[in-house]
Amino acid sequence: MTQPATRRTVLATGAGALALGCVGCGGKDDDAATPAASSVSPAAEEASPAGKALARTSDIPEGGGKVFKEEQVVVTQPKKGDYKAFSAICTHQGCTVGEVADGTIDCSCHGSRFRISDGSVASGPATRPLDERTITVDGNSIRLD
Repeated sequence: MTQPATRRTVLATGAGALALGCVGCGGKDDDAATPAASSVSPAAEEASPAGKALARTSDIPEGGGKVFKEEQVVVTQPKKGDYKAFSAICTHQGCTVGEVADGTIDCSCHGSRFRISDGSVASGPATRPLDERTITVDGNSIRLD
């Protein structure tokens, strides 16, 4: 025979469920703490097939770069005419990186920074580099392969 739930049992169970629901909370921006893969709709994935033009070369500043959130890619230009591409998904906890500034690709969730030249970790908490992505520069167009 089961006993009826006491107020203490109900409160403890509810607090436990709330705590589990908040795992990963505490970042600067709750939306930024959500892995980007869950924010891309199936329609968006169909709209960005391989070979899609991402940008013009003039859109990517020398010594900087640009984050393409929908495509989950970052394109950088470490040196004039040298274009690189990396996954925009931070290797620390899966947030989408927010910006490229001062020679690094920056994740606003927990502060990881990656070098624009090779995606390697400039400062943690991430310990692994960003994955390289393949792009093709054709004239003034940059395409995601």
